Amino acid sequence: MPPADTRPRRSQPLARDAMAYVLAGGRGSRLFELTDRRAKPAVYFGGKARIIDFALSNALNSGIRRMGVATQYKAHSLIRHLQRGWNFLRPERNESFDILPASQRVSETQWYEGTADAVYQNLDIIEAYDPEFMIILAGDHIYKMDYEVMLRQHVDSGADVTVGCLEVPRMEATGFGVMHIDKNARIVDFVEKPADPPAMPGKPDTALASMGIYVFTTKFLADQLRRDAADAASDHDFGKDLIPYIVKNGTAVAHLFSQSCIRAETEREAYWRDVGTIDAYWEASIDLTDVVPHLDIYERSWPIWSYSEVQPPAKFVHNEAGRTGSATSSLVGGGCIVSGASLHKSLLFPDVRVNSFSAITEAVIMPNCVIGREARLHKVVIDQGVRIPRGLIVGEDPILDAKRFRRTEKGVCLITRDMIERLDA
Repeated sequence: MPPADTRPRRSQPLARDAMAYVLAGGRGSRLFELTDRRAKPAVYFGGKARIIDFALSNALNSGIRRMGVATQYKAHSLIRHLQRGWNFLRPERNESFDILPASQRVSETQWYEGTADAVYQNLDIIEAYDPEFMIILAGDHIYKMDYEVMLRQHVDSGADVTVGCLEVPRMEATGFGVMHIDKNARIVDFVEKPADPPAMPGKPDTALASMGIYVFTTKFLADQLRRDAADAASDHDFGKDLIPYIVKNGTAVAHLFSQSCIRAETEREAYWRDVGTIDAYWEASIDLTDVVPHLDIYERSWPIWSYSEVQPPAKFVHNEAGRTGSATSSLVGGGCIVSGASLHKSLLFPDVRVNSFSAITEAVIMPNCVIGREARLHKVVIDQGVRIPRGLIVGEDPILDAKRFRRTEKGVCLITRDMIERLDA
């Protein structure tokens, strides 16, 4: 990593002079029907939270008290969640939380045209708060990270931009923006989704992939956004336009996620997941049911903040032969009733009812669902508010499953209300 400069270090946390700006307008098209009614950052995760809560919680736990969230597509569910769960930041304590929907503030015909434009269109709001630093975050990844560490590296290195990066196997980096760095972690080239990703110095089988996390001084970022906005040939995107320009014309430095990730004692590796496909979402969710999961959501020192409704405890009833309410290796949310049914390796969000003689294995069931009697469900993701009819069997006949539901290559079935309604048509 680049050596620290000789300038005196500030004693107070840099996070107190930073604003976190979360880009949460993505369509999430690879999640198919799961994002028909909500943006990807609003998708439920972990039994209580939404995906966006991880980026926001990282900011809060890092000491950042000014936040903005840019929304665009299918934003109602996301905005409602943010209003309910993140309204505790107070202006009288020099705190702020702004929800920034695309509202044609620059032009009556222009929505957010790219990630950089989503910041540019709100520059007046940002500059009114006068933060010294801006940290740009993607709102659709699962991870725990102390942004203060990245801010400190940014100041100490004297960089124009610091880019958060993951070390990944080189040939798995073809779907990312990839950094080519020198021995001092200065980015000398940025390649978007390369067929042959450049390797890290001294690590021929490893590449550095961009996390979509950037740190700037606010003044430098504002200058770059105004320059980019005036460029008619630009896509107004951080990864496609701003970062490559700064790499060529300024100083861009890579920050390794391993240096700032937050790990509980039980976590074996630095955890970061893009749950942008049905399979990836299901796998990350079911992993939480392991005795020692890759992500410890029970760690109290770095909590994941979210909106929590007032609910009664989960309830398991009936203890008869063949009709016992039970759960093994499962996470069950508040307000759930497991009535004479069995769960194994499953994750239930709040207010789910599972009726008698049903068998549920490796299932992710979102809030307010009802599972009818005698259902057998295996390797499923069930969207919010679905009523599973009595006797439905999923996960045993791949051909039939593919006709009725969204079935992935790995055999996971997504079930939505519309799909259930078509069964009765």
